[in-house]
Amino acid sequence: MAVIHRTTLKPTKLELLTSWLPSRPWYRAGASAPRLAKAGGFRLDDPRGEVGIEFLVVTDTAGPRPTSYLAPLTYRGAPLDGAEHALVGTMEHGVLGPRWAYDGCHDPVFLAQLPALIEGRVRAQGQNVSDVPDDEVTAVRTGDRPLPTGFTATDEADGTRLTSPAGPVLRLHRVLEPAPDGAPAAGEGATGHVTGAWTLPDGTRVRGLLAVLRE
Repeated sequence: MAVIHRTTLKPTKLELLTSWLPSRPWYRAGASAPRLAKAGGFRLDDPRGEVGIEFLVVTDTAGPRPTSYLAPLTYRGAPLDGAEHALVGTMEHGVLGPRWAYDGCHDPVFLAQLPALIEGRVRAQGQNVSDVPDDEVTAVRTGDRPLPTGFTATDEADGTRLTSPAGPVLRLHRVLEPAPDGAPAAGEGATGHVTGAWTLPDGTRVRGLLAVLRE
């Protein structure tokens, strides 16, 4: 179970993402520095209780229109070997001490728990309260073959593609779009998907696709 500590982070997650987001190919505001606000998200538990896993949604108002981004992050108490390219930044946690924050798409713990979520073996957890499932997160899958965990991440123009030698492809939507009428559709050929909710700058609560699986 992920334990949520009420404490300080220096720098904050939003400060780390403000520096990191413009380096991503899916960042929409060009040369403008992000103006970020937290918009939503949820957590997954690491079975060993060592790595924090958070799906963080932030909204940026720096561009011509507000843009919501999905930033899956993992938090570790020591550097992850071989993942220097995926480091978002380091923070000082008021309870846990130094924490290394990584783009979760390159972290093996995240890449094991995301398939578990889609398969229904784990539940999304509340972002801000310990041991409370997040019922706004829905995971659906039509296949029954066990999914691999050895995915390789590639950033694209509006998302991150997770590919596996075993065949399945997971695509994370980094630039989020509200679904018409609040009913996300994964599209033809999809065998699974994850949907979630976030809040727009005007206070509207919306739903959309976070990840889509094709096998």
